[in-house]
Amino acid sequence: MLEPAEVLLTGQWVSRDARIVADATCERILTLTRKYLVEIARDASGWEALYRDPADSRLWELTYPQGELHGGGPPQLRTISYEHAQVKYTFPSS
Repeated sequence: MLEPAEVLLTGQWVSRDARIVADATCERILTLTRKYLVEIARDASGWEALYRDPADSRLWELTYPQGELHGGGPPQLRTISYEHAQVKYTFPSS
């Protein structure tokens, strides 16, 4: 779950045993987006996604701010306002 004070989770890729691997924050973001948050929209590219927290209805945006890296780089999950989400995403009809 996400704590009420959390507004930004930024994953990192780290070197471990001569390999580049996802850190614990990357793993947490993956778990949150697969098992907890509810996906409600994707941007036109399909890379960025909008999620809703079922506990408090906050909107969370999944992005890859280091997109120039192989595979899009590590993920970032941050809260965004409903107004910002309306500009960037197309919401499904209710």
